[in-house]
Order: sequence, then C-alpha cells, then structure tokens
Amino acid sequence: MAKILIIRFSSIGDIVLASPVFRCVKKQLPDSEVHLLTKEDFKIVTQHNPYIDKFFYYKNNIEEILSELKQQEYDVVIDLHNNIRSNKIKRSLQKETYTIDKLSFQKFMLTKLKVNIMPDRHITNRSLQTVSKLGVRDDGAGLDYFITPSDEVSLQDIPAPHQLGFIAIVIGANHNTKKMPIPKLQELCAKINYPIILLGGKNEYAAGEAIAAVDSIKIYNSCGKFTLNESADIIKKSKLVVSHDTGLQYIACAFQKPLFAIWGGTSPKLAVEPYYGSSFRNQSSIPLYENISLNLWCQPCSKYGGKRCPLGHFKCMNNHDIDSLVIKIHTRLGK
Repeated sequence: MAKILIIRFSSIGDIVLASPVFRCVKKQLPDSEVHLLTKEDFKIVTQHNPYIDKFFYYKNNIEEILSELKQQEYDVVIDLHNNIRSNKIKRSLQKETYTIDKLSFQKFMLTKLKVNIMPDRHITNRSLQTVSKLGVRDDGAGLDYFITPSDEVSLQDIPAPHQLGFIAIVIGANHNTKKMPIPKLQELCAKINYPIILLGGKNEYAAGEAIAAVDSIKIYNSCGKFTLNESADIIKKSKLVVSHDTGLQYIACAFQKPLFAIWGGTSPKLAVEPYYGSSFRNQSSIPLYENISLNLWCQPCSKYGGKRCPLGHFKCMNNHDIDSLVIKIHTRLGK
C-alpha cells in the first residue's frame, strides 16, 4: 500500500480548487493511504473530506510538524503549493516527489508587464497534471466541498421572505481590489428583484449593514453570523450566486450552483476562473457561470489582489455596468 502526502497550505479557494486531486488519487489508487498537510487556519475547509485518511495541520513553525511527517515513511509526496516551506519538507523527507508548475514567470509577465503568455491550463487541471505520472486522471466530477448535518442552516435561521428562495451575494474578499465598492453593491442589490442573502466574514459586517439598509426586508446581512461551513450551506441552498474572487466562489462551483463571478484587481486570465467538472458541464444546456470582467489593459494588477488600485482609479470595479448584470441575473432566475 502506497502512503502519499499531499501538500497544499492555503487558501480556502486554492484548497477547494485542488480537491479533485484528493478524490482522484484516493479513488484511482484504492490501495493508497492519502495524507494532507495544510495550515491550521484551513482545518474547517478540509476536515470532512472523505478522501483524506489523515490530516496534518501546522500554525507557524513547520519544524513542529516535520518530525511527525518523517515518522510516516511516505512513498510519494505531491506538492500542490511549491514554495519555500513545501520545498523544505520535500528535502527533509527525501521521497519521490511531484510538484505543481506555479507558472510564476508567466504570472509575473501578465501582472507586471501585461504580456500574456499564460497557457490555457486552469490551476485545477495543472494540479491534476501533477499526479498524471501516478496514473491518475481527471474524472470530470469537478470540485468537492464537504459539510456535515451540523453545519446545515435551518430555514428558521433565515428571514421568512427568504425561505422560499434567495440569491447569495458574496461581498467579502481578502484584499480590497477584489471587492466591488459599497455604492456599487448597494446599486446591485437595490435593482435585483429577488430576496438576497449577503455572505462574508465578521470584517464585512459593517459593509453588509450599509448594503442591507437599501432594503432591509429584501436584503439579509448574514456577514459574520455564520461559520464558513454554514455559509457554504447557504450557498448550497441558494438559487444562484454572485461572488467576488474568493473562496465561496469556488465552493459555489463545488455545489454546481449558477454563478456570476465579479473580477477586479485579479482576473480569469490567471487561470483561476470558476471550475466545473466536464461531466456536469456536458449535462447542462445553459452556461453554468459567467465572468463579469471589464478586461481592462491593467487587469490583473496582482496575483492575489491588494489594498488599493495601483493606478488610483479602480476602474475595474467602479466601471461595472450594474444594469447589464441585473438583466443577466433576472434572466437566469426566469424573471
């Protein structure tokens, strides 16, 4: 029996985008024992995944976990992060390794010099390609995200106007240049003729209150009120999702929800657009998602986003045509 260690430290979205590797390795190498190393912060993202046999979580010092990893005597290490820490682990374990191509040079050329030499290979496909020499292939089933019954949100936990159906709008993101400004979100929510639940963390609560004030009956601010997995269940229960470039966007893909992905400082050009498995895509007669991006010359300005627009105008978010987006949302809702 082969013992396999998979390394993917962060983030929520990147771990969800890597989830087909966990599934395909476990199912296509049935005699394997699959372990995952990630950060303690992302325990909630991974702990219910049935394709992982053992989890290792670390906080700040990778040395604390190295001795435990050495005791496991792995046969193979799959590095889906490819940074200084993961390379140190591989050197210490001295096992057969397979490492993802991060396309760092290509991303530098795109974000800094605006020269697009990115190959047409989504990060999930590159993650799967990393394990191809083990005989593992894409099964077409898309992304995974697992929650337990205890994470499920009951209808009594959301307002009565939303219990017969709602759309989820994810207003949060780790970086400001990924977020649509509050006035634009207020305009969007005011013009949508359907119940709305706003999703985000505690840091987005105040923004959510400002947006919900537009129509406190139609718009419910759930930011900071639910755990990540409870928010994932709200995504699962929604009619469709509107989201910035953030983890809940990819969780929406895992639940195969219709999605409008809003892009600002980052871009689908970085090969991180919404991802649905080929099996589900082939069964759908309508597009599963749409990228809402202005494709300005200055996009993307960063791989991860930043505190502020480097050029000061933030046109990539400020210039979104809200009326056009609302028409697309209403059309998808059948209104």
